Amino acid sequence: MPAEHPSQDEQDRRLVAVRDAMAQAGLDGLLVADPANIFYLCGYNAWSFYTPQVLFVPASGEPLLFMREMDALGAHRTAYRYASPALGYPEYLVHKPDVHPMDWVATQLREHGYADGTAQRVGVEGDAHFFSVRSYWALETGIPEWELVESRELVNRVRLVKSDFEIAQMRQAGLIASAAMAVAIEAMEPGRPMNEVAARVMAAQAHGVEGIDGDYPAIVPMFLQGEGADTPHLTWSSTPVGDNEAIAIELAGAFHRYHTPLARTVSTGEPPAELKRLAAVTVEGLEAALAEMKAGNRPADVTAAWDAVLHRNNLEKKSRLGYSIGIGFPPDWGERTVSIRSDDTTVLEENMTFHVIAGMWMEGFGFEASESVRVGPSGPEIFTSSPRELIVKPNSRRLG
Repeated sequence: MPAEHPSQDEQDRRLVAVRDAMAQAGLDGLLVADPANIFYLCGYNAWSFYTPQVLFVPASGEPLLFMREMDALGAHRTAYRYASPALGYPEYLVHKPDVHPMDWVATQLREHGYADGTAQRVGVEGDAHFFSVRSYWALETGIPEWELVESRELVNRVRLVKSDFEIAQMRQAGLIASAAMAVAIEAMEPGRPMNEVAARVMAAQAHGVEGIDGDYPAIVPMFLQGEGADTPHLTWSSTPVGDNEAIAIELAGAFHRYHTPLARTVSTGEPPAELKRLAAVTVEGLEAALAEMKAGNRPADVTAAWDAVLHRNNLEKKSRLGYSIGIGFPPDWGERTVSIRSDDTTVLEENMTFHVIAGMWMEGFGFEASESVRVGPSGPEIFTSSPRELIVKPNSRRLG
């Protein structure tokens, strides 16, 4: 079985790397609110992020984990660091209009000596989905001597280059994604309601594959059906799979919170000529882009290879071609750092990982194909396995 937690050495390296980045940014402390970043630094993993929770990382000394009291009592069940004790705020602070859990956190930080009246520069994750405006205001009021500054995804960027342990986790997630996609393709039968297709896919994601347990994904499976295939990020309804209909599928395999997304498009019956042409060009462009996913290149180089194919065929994609991936918690499996687009000049390094998604959304139809990859020295490692083409299923079978 794959290891569940990183080694002690890796855990130590992660904290050192974050503190090095804090020093470069001139930070005396960092409040980590993104559940993926909390997981990265201490392993805490529960569906408790809908109420305020933070990991405070000082420039030196032991980080402090704050969360709701009922969650703090069991934090040691998953967290391998900073959970003894996790500091739990009392229940009366939850969902009240006149008080807030971060009022209590501010008081605790002062009592633990991290707010002693002297000016300090402390980073906050201003773009984290679960760090609210009220959280910020409570800290600003409770610790006025702190200068709260945007951390600019500091921990997310430390996470960009994966360890060998993390790459192994993503390979396992890739096996789950491949199996779930095979289930999705098999389930696309005319007459079957899309909610039933979704149920089969989610069961496959949770089940995993032999020897590898599935985890819940940060995003539910997405199905772009029929004319709705021109609109990304749709989920599903009870509408049945149609005859001679194209459906784009985007899903992910998740293993111990590491994600590998995968997108494919299925046609139930002979697809129209315009869809076949779009699919052929998109796959050609995706393969040209993947060839440039190697250390030393930049996202702009990858995008240029993709754009060259599209331009030869009088097509254009305005949205980005991909983004960094790794640990994921709802509502997103992306890391919110590097994007595959022409204005991103980040130098790709070995063991960075990306979801390269060639989504072409036209008017009334569309096509998607994607791969989750590891950047290698001379090219990408593909984490998943599924036919990289428009998948055509004969429409001779019918559900009663």
